[in-house]
Amino acid sequence: MDGAPSRVLHIRKLPGEVTETEVIALGLPFGKVTNILMLKGKNQAFLELATEEAAITMVNYYSAVTPHLRNQPIYIQYSNHKELKTDNTLNQRAQAVLQAVTAVQATNAPISGTTVSESAVTPAQSPVLRIIIDNMYYPVTLDVLHQIFSKFGAVLKIITFTKNNQFQALLQYGDPVNAQQAKLALDGQNIYNACCTLRIDFSKLVNLNVKYNNDKSRDYTRPDLPSGDGQPALDPAIAAAFAKETSLLGLPVAAVPGALSPLAIPNAAAAAAAAAAGRVGMPGVSAGGNTVLLVSNLNEEMVTPQSLFTLFGVYGDVQRVKILYNKKDSALIQMADGNQSQLAMSHLNGQKMYGKIIRVTLSKHQTVQLPREGLDDQGLTKDFGNSPLHRFKKPGSKNFQNIFPPSATLHLSNIPPSVAEEDLRTLFANTGGTVKAFKFFKITRWHFFRCQQ
Repeated sequence: MDGAPSRVLHIRKLPGEVTETEVIALGLPFGKVTNILMLKGKNQAFLELATEEAAITMVNYYSAVTPHLRNQPIYIQYSNHKELKTDNTLNQRAQAVLQAVTAVQATNAPISGTTVSESAVTPAQSPVLRIIIDNMYYPVTLDVLHQIFSKFGAVLKIITFTKNNQFQALLQYGDPVNAQQAKLALDGQNIYNACCTLRIDFSKLVNLNVKYNNDKSRDYTRPDLPSGDGQPALDPAIAAAFAKETSLLGLPVAAVPGALSPLAIPNAAAAAAAAAAGRVGMPGVSAGGNTVLLVSNLNEEMVTPQSLFTLFGVYGDVQRVKILYNKKDSALIQMADGNQSQLAMSHLNGQKMYGKIIRVTLSKHQTVQLPREGLDDQGLTKDFGNSPLHRFKKPGSKNFQNIFPPSATLHLSNIPPSVAEEDLRTLFANTGGTVKAFKFFKITRWHFFRCQQ
């Protein structure tokens, strides 16, 4: 974007049918829009912001993220004009639209000095969407969300987190109209075939406060933000307002119309965005990842190949486990495919095992080598390739639909009819855990525990 900074911006390559409102909406996230001049015959427009600083922020943002209007890329640069002088008699429609949008913008403006502002506007007018991912077989990254939702307008901020054992996100547009279009198009759709279902509603929040730019949150208008020390805590003000919200999101996915409809976004494109973040792979699409994971910071006094098989087996079929002979707080774990290794890494990295926070990354190794025949490796390597305990061998298994982050609640199945509640309580108490709650379904022989270790 050439030229000296100016609060007047020159916008080119506009679609022929674009409206003044859509052009104004491009500038609203960055500050007050004070004037507009549409040159429809040339598919161009001039947009004036209240300050040069706001214009610079807008140009910097759209230098990194190509703006689109009506699915067509447009181009923004500084104008040679330092202010925009228009003949209001010839530009009456544009000025009327600008006045109307400015009035709405003033109504929605954040309260000074607050992190999150509640507004008198109805939820349908909020530019912030509340998103829950159901049936999350594949990890959904911040970059995947940005790619999908950017099709409906400029995404300003995203915060992702896990609440009630569900992956959730708050996503802010610059214009409530974009949020409404995204909700109408995406609610109930699947990111990938038959999984990762989007459940979307409007938030009561009108502004998000993002403290860090990392893999959990991002403010796309503030590339200068620090990365922080890891996953940021959800802002207390956001959490309080979020907890008050009740909406369609409380319905089971089966009750959401179109829940089984494939999302009208190419799976390969979404997977590519996820792969770029090093997080997810799709069948038939290279995830740029490995089937072998390196797990470090293990409790070497407690960990065994069997315990690692059990833990990582929740997220995929573990083929081989090797605890390193010269570094017994680290291990290599080979999964059945790259999707499963990405899934295990996403859910288990940073979790606690035997009192230590483990780290899970992709290994440089392509396979886990078994010890040479006759060599005693002290039981540090084990081949689980033919284990009857693999959960994901059967195509279409319900296990694919029941993958969640670690939690204090356990689901037990296949329990013999002779086993009573007290037997199970004793069994888990003997492992060092405290059973806080218990629910026994005698008809299905399923049990739910809530334990505290």
